Amino acid sequence: MLLSCGDALIDFVPVKSADDRDAYVPAVGGSCLNIAVAMSRLGALTGFVGGISSDLFGTMIADHLTASGVSLRYVRQSDDETTLAFVRFVDNEPHYAFYDETTAARLWTYRPDSIPFPAIEALHIGSTTLINEPVASEYLALFKAAKGKTTLSFDPNCRPTLTRDKAAYTARMAEFARTADIVRMSDMDFDFLFGGDDFEGKAKEILAGGAALFIITRGGDGVIAWHQAAGRVEVPAPKVKVVDTIGAGDTFQGSLLVALKEAGRIARPALEAISADELTAALAFGTRCAAITCSRAGANPPWKPEV
Repeated sequence: MLLSCGDALIDFVPVKSADDRDAYVPAVGGSCLNIAVAMSRLGALTGFVGGISSDLFGTMIADHLTASGVSLRYVRQSDDETTLAFVRFVDNEPHYAFYDETTAARLWTYRPDSIPFPAIEALHIGSTTLINEPVASEYLALFKAAKGKTTLSFDPNCRPTLTRDKAAYTARMAEFARTADIVRMSDMDFDFLFGGDDFEGKAKEILAGGAALFIITRGGDGVIAWHQAAGRVEVPAPKVKVVDTIGAGDTFQGSLLVALKEAGRIARPALEAISADELTAALAFGTRCAAITCSRAGANPPWKPEV
């Protein structure tokens, strides 16, 4: 099984009403939820880890995961509210306003030995659940408990408007990166965390810190990855008519993990031995899946037959 751990919420996506007024439509979202959906739709046995409310919106979230074949075995349901996010597009990039103080996702806690790590092939963590305490420390405890027992994937998926203490947040992201086997971030995440675009220098640092694979996604400019054995690999992005980019990075992340799993390269020793050609193929699969998500509204990762 592959696990994705973290945020599950409702995105309110902007639309135009029949009489041309601004309106919002609720859609199930959350980066880590989208990654779970992407992996499951591509045929991988997948589970979601996190807090989901028993309210109206929480029921929408649970139904959405179930409809995509994602296991709820490791979900903790509570009467706490659901996280809500309102989306606004600026230059085709989504910007968010979050309502997430006393929610099921924010109040999730890690229970030691609740997940059988040897039965899990890869575990992913990232996004808004790593910004605020106490839940950020709970997920760090989960990540460290899983270290060496399964492959660990990490994507900070930064949200600058939510980050009140950037120094503490940056230090926390560095700790997750040091623990992870696979580190992926967008070029916008990179600029927020480190400033500029010295991807090469940071790649050397992250690989020296213990990661096996470091990846930068750059939207329409494609993907660059660094690996100790395979070296630097670059893959272009397919050309598509973009409807919106919601969930594109999440789709890439989930489909990359599925591609590595299907190639027999998901376990840490096998990942360390991956060839440049194998890594290129896995990255290209991720970009194809992400392109399909960009070609339609909302976070709607493709099903395997579509790819």
